Amino acid sequence: MLAGIGTSWYTWLEQGRDINVSEPVARAVGHALRLNRSELCYLYQLLGISPPPAKATVGECPNLDLRQVVDECLPSPALVVDSLWNLVASNRSARLVFGLTDRDRNLLTSFFCREEIWSRYTNPDRMARMAVAQFRVSAAGHYDDPIFNNLIRTLCAQSEKFTQLWHTHEVLDARLSSKEVDHPEVGRLSFDTQSWLLDGPDRIRMFLHVPHRMSDTRAKLATLLAAEPHHPEVTAVAGRATA
Repeated sequence: MLAGIGTSWYTWLEQGRDINVSEPVARAVGHALRLNRSELCYLYQLLGISPPPAKATVGECPNLDLRQVVDECLPSPALVVDSLWNLVASNRSARLVFGLTDRDRNLLTSFFCREEIWSRYTNPDRMARMAVAQFRVSAAGHYDDPIFNNLIRTLCAQSEKFTQLWHTHEVLDARLSSKEVDHPEVGRLSFDTQSWLLDGPDRIRMFLHVPHRMSDTRAKLATLLAAEPHHPEVTAVAGRATA
């Protein structure tokens, strides 16, 4: 009665009979049974239908200490971003390698609008194409969000390269890739890069850059970290960052 469906039909559902179940009906059953999100997703999987999309909340962090997460990755550079690639957390190695400062709030605007960061990559055009294609996937749920639209307008106004890539509509999911950086102090750094979505409905993603095994990158990272004083207060960015 709470789900608005017939007793016989619900009995057939519990018995696993060959009946078609729509998403609204599954949602109504889940609401009647007071299922939490994990339980509701499990119900959808049992019924063979796509789970309800998570609501993306820009700039909010899951219930874990992101400072500790990225610092535990040292000496490998680690970054955490939200679905609009606003910088949520970073470790010292990431800031030293990529030239990030306190004023860098969004990875896309920093990469496309700051020549100092752009010029560190050995193949910035390749990195730009991958970044925009991956960002399109990450931001797919924000096309009606005024913050998203403001970010795109800012990038298009400040970067012709971003404008060209954005209008190609290329889509590329995040995947393992190689990345090389020419650091002004220690020279060439080579990384294998991987990313993961962290637990939670807010689409927080961590990027980890592991020194390439066949390079001297790890030793160079140790040199950078030893020469740079530790400032723990800048390992995370609080609040809702915008372009």
